Amino acid sequence: MTKPTPNPPDTDPASPYESVDSKKFHDAAERALDHYLNPGALIMAAANEPERMFLVNPKYDTESLLANASESLGSATTMLSNFAALLDHSHRKTLLEITQVVMLGELAVNQALDQVEVKE
Repeated sequence: MTKPTPNPPDTDPASPYESVDSKKFHDAAERALDHYLNPGALIMAAANEPERMFLVNPKYDTESLLANASESLGSATTMLSNFAALLDHSHRKTLLEITQVVMLGELAVNQALDQVEVKE
């Protein structure tokens, strides 16, 4: 009677870690471990360039930026107040407190806007 497999079975003598893609897998594993276990290293390695997606145009003057911020905060106050009217008492109180904080920010921006000297 013959056995269908050799005794012992033939095995590939090459290490599974010495394949062509093993370097790629190793590098990917190192990046994943660094991402989860050492996020500070990735932050320190990144360039100190601002994210371009939300970058404010540096050519705008301070008065224009403050005016835009004031309008945005005013709009946020209005939206929060309108939304608070739709909620029950406990959630409404929380939302109105957030509205008050936004209004305080708007007042601070308006005060700064009043103190800006317009350059000619």
